Amino acid sequence: MKNETTIFGIRAIIEAIKSGETIDKVFMQKGLHGELYKELEHSIRTESINSSYVPVEKLNRLTRGNHQGAVAQISPIAFHNIDDLVTSVIEAGKTPLFLLLDQLSDVRNFGAIVRTAECTGVNGIIIQKKGGAPINGDTIKTSAGAIFKIPICKVDHIKDAVFHMQSSGIRVIAATEKADNFLYDVSFKEPCAIIMGSEGRGINPSVLKVVDDKAKLPILGEIESLNVSVACGAFLYEAVRQRS
Repeated sequence: MKNETTIFGIRAIIEAIKSGETIDKVFMQKGLHGELYKELEHSIRTESINSSYVPVEKLNRLTRGNHQGAVAQISPIAFHNIDDLVTSVIEAGKTPLFLLLDQLSDVRNFGAIVRTAECTGVNGIIIQKKGGAPINGDTIKTSAGAIFKIPICKVDHIKDAVFHMQSSGIRVIAATEKADNFLYDVSFKEPCAIIMGSEGRGINPSVLKVVDDKAKLPILGEIESLNVSVACGAFLYEAVRQRS
């Protein structure tokens, strides 16, 4: 069974995956067994679909239907291919500005970032297939509809996007407090991609090792960090200022 944003029932989700439905995330009940459940797990692994094991109470909150221990969220958008997107931006004669999000978990932060990215002329947003916030009604609302206007790509690992950018002549700049330079000391005028990390961990250390540059925001108060969507806005508008 399904409505506008969810599919529930193990067989229904399996068939949706087989038919190519854009599944954003699958929630599965902890402790379930059986052949059909194993088939669902296999399908999820094969297609690299974001998933998590949750208590049955979580599933009951997601749907009132007979979910049989599994609920899937359908993505309201179609995802772009990163190679096609980067190529199209370069061939259009634009100076690329991309945004890479390393496993942000809060849908409202994600939506706010998408809204700011659309307002600042970002050419596309790249997210990881697993571990990030789903694209759901809260994302759409917080983005003020910008989620439908800016291309979004999914990659297996955010490092895949870093390497792809670098091989295309696009510098990758990490927004991190571990930087020596402030963002005002880094050039955003040339083709570049900015990485923002997750709310708790920040940018994965293995990703920080392969970026081209790092930059931080000046923090003058006693709180050591900003909300990630606010920090992202500061970085993007510095790019706008330098390019104006």
